[in-house]
Amino acid sequence: MPRVAIVSHSITMADGMGASIDGNTVTLTKDGNSLSREFNHNSVSLRQNDGGVEVYCKLPRRSEKAIAGTWAAHLRNMVKGLDEGFEYRLKAVFSHFPMTLKVEGNKFTITNMLGEKVPRVAKLPWTPSEVQVKIEGKSDIIITGADREKVGQSAANIEKACKVKKRDPRVFQDGIYITSKGA
Repeated sequence: MPRVAIVSHSITMADGMGASIDGNTVTLTKDGNSLSREFNHNSVSLRQNDGGVEVYCKLPRRSEKAIAGTWAAHLRNMVKGLDEGFEYRLKAVFSHFPMTLKVEGNKFTITNMLGEKVPRVAKLPWTPSEVQVKIEGKSDIIITGADREKVGQSAANIEKACKVKKRDPRVFQDGIYITSKGA
């Protein structure tokens, strides 16, 4: 099978967005907000072109093509995050015991799940300026932020904290579940 001579992915920046490459670290900024990420590989490189960033590789192997595509996807997510942001929606579901949800600093507390006396706690390992967690009504949770991975991990931490163990999941369906991963 013949090898491709060059793999190049060009990522265009949104209006008012700036990009800077310092060694292996790419920093994107817009309206005072910034996202940074380190990209490190010996044969895949990044360079700035007119109006954006380019992921570039000469004579790539299959794994290097995959890495170049992954890096391009990460950069597109950074651009979309700074431009529009990411939003995950979760829903608290309970049948008999009403849950109480509370955000306290970088902890998300769920009390009275399945009538338990000890509250369940989900860690939110990022500052509120990076990832915002809001509770609407009594059962809707909205998580927003510019970094897709941080928003998704926060939603996963909340969902995991409510996992029901040693019970039949068809019967005991109480918990908090991700309902949408929209932008």
